[in-house]
Amino acid sequence: MQFDLTNIPNQNDKIAMITGASSGLGQAVACSLAQIGCTAVLACRSLEKAEQAKHNMMQALPHAAIDTLSIDLSAMDSVRSAAATFKKQYSRLDILVNNAGIMYPSFTLTSDGFESQLATNSLGHFLLTALLIDAMPDQSSSRITWVSSLAHRTGKIHFKDLHMVSNYSKAAAYSQSKLACLMYTIELDRRLKMAGKKIISNAAHPGAVRSNLSRNMSPWLMTALEYTLLPLITHSTQSGSVPILQASLSLESPGGQYYGPQGFFELKGPSGLAKIAKQALNKAHLIKLWQVSESLTGAHFDL
Repeated sequence: MQFDLTNIPNQNDKIAMITGASSGLGQAVACSLAQIGCTAVLACRSLEKAEQAKHNMMQALPHAAIDTLSIDLSAMDSVRSAAATFKKQYSRLDILVNNAGIMYPSFTLTSDGFESQLATNSLGHFLLTALLIDAMPDQSSSRITWVSSLAHRTGKIHFKDLHMVSNYSKAAAYSQSKLACLMYTIELDRRLKMAGKKIISNAAHPGAVRSNLSRNMSPWLMTALEYTLLPLITHSTQSGSVPILQASLSLESPGGQYYGPQGFFELKGPSGLAKIAKQALNKAHLIKLWQVSESLTGAHFDL
């Protein structure tokens, strides 16, 4: 059955945190969650942009419950601070959408010594999830949604040089970070089920969307594509947000699912189950990545 947001019951008692919600996919997801009654917490690196996004959303949804939270996913101290602030303000968390991300920046090591895409897209969300999972009710409507990408299919976890110091590639680092998100999804789902928990860990990818995530790509290339290929293979952030909403809200999901567009090469189209690359299912690598991520971030999942 095709996912339809209008079939989802009112979510007035639910609290949802969406990272990277000041624009693009994150804002589209936050708007939809607020529209069906969730308290939407916009967790963003720029609090100023988050407040502007909140203002814009309130113009369209004047009765919505929308809050903001400052978080820099690339800095583990900021993640810890944000999680502590959230717990002081709220007694529970029902939906966590690990959406924030960067794409194709120049090589940078964060203050923690992590490659910037791996830190922002993956490790920061891994730590955030570990810090907040104990605030989630043990029920199937409690959701952790990791936003992956079609790029995970070309991804590889470079265990010998995880931060790609010796041989950096913008594209390879991005693919690694998005593969890691999907692997976290699968391994967390396994661990939740082993612990007898009902909380659901899912993943989603938006397909090819028109958003500011591609801001680090070549301007002349993006301009050329804007008037040729992009209109044929991309869709709006609103359409791209549907798989993320399905992962976060579908009443039929058993957990450990990966959702995405069902059209040509999964670039656009109605949402449904997406293809998972075989490297994301390697059991030994799933466990190894989890253990390495725990060691790097100091994360501990209280399951």
